[in-house]
Amino acid sequence: MGATNQKDRFIYALFWLSGLIIVGILVGIIGYVVVKGVSSVNLEFLLQPPRRAGSEGGIFTTIVGTLYLTVLALLLAVPIGVGAAVYLEEYAHSRSKFAYIVNLTAETLAGIPSIVFGLFGFVFLVIFLDLGWSILSGGITLAIMILPTITRTAQEAILTLPREYRENSLALGASKWQTIWKVILPFALPGIVTGIILSIGRAIGETAALILTAGSSLGMPISVFDPARTMSVHLYMLAMEGISMDRAFGTAFLIIILILIINYMANLSLRKFSRAAS
Repeated sequence: MGATNQKDRFIYALFWLSGLIIVGILVGIIGYVVVKGVSSVNLEFLLQPPRRAGSEGGIFTTIVGTLYLTVLALLLAVPIGVGAAVYLEEYAHSRSKFAYIVNLTAETLAGIPSIVFGLFGFVFLVIFLDLGWSILSGGITLAIMILPTITRTAQEAILTLPREYRENSLALGASKWQTIWKVILPFALPGIVTGIILSIGRAIGETAALILTAGSSLGMPISVFDPARTMSVHLYMLAMEGISMDRAFGTAFLIIILILIINYMANLSLRKFSRAAS
């Protein structure tokens, strides 16, 4: 009996150590970026546009470019991704060939490297459709990249709904669409929001695909047809071209803060939606 308890404690210690390593890696990365970058962040850095290739001024235009591209990608991807998930789980027959193709396509898209998306966006959107390096080209490319995440998480969220909920709704006289809108989607909302949060993180952190589609202009974008440089692309340029490591770490620090704010706002909205649904 004592040997069994010792073995259990040893296994517990291994699992606890695994969790501690993960936390340590995250804290180490964030802590290093914060220590190196916080001194570069001030009002001038936040509110002024970059000058002299980013070695002077701030990063205001890159913040605007990041927000424009992320919002556009979400506006395109969320309705399509959630709609595809609802179709696959609520309308498509389990043996439907089309449903199989849609699932296979989503899984394939999830495994494609971002540089391939960028090459496709460059050839098809920038050159063939003559959209040029622009927020529109970058936003469409980003939307295609985050579609699999939104679709798969929405599917998993819908699958967690007990079948009795659907049957009771239909038995009370609700139509198929009313059941989806009033029962299924509110129940699946936490999972859908989780997928959106993951997608925002990928969109903000994307670099390779956006260099090829949105460009790297330091100017202020006015319309979706203007080129734009995101914060991640700006970070890459500053670091890889040796322009300013201090400003590169400052940009990385702000990217982390932006992601934390987005997560907080999403979780706050999620709690409100959950209370309203209940």
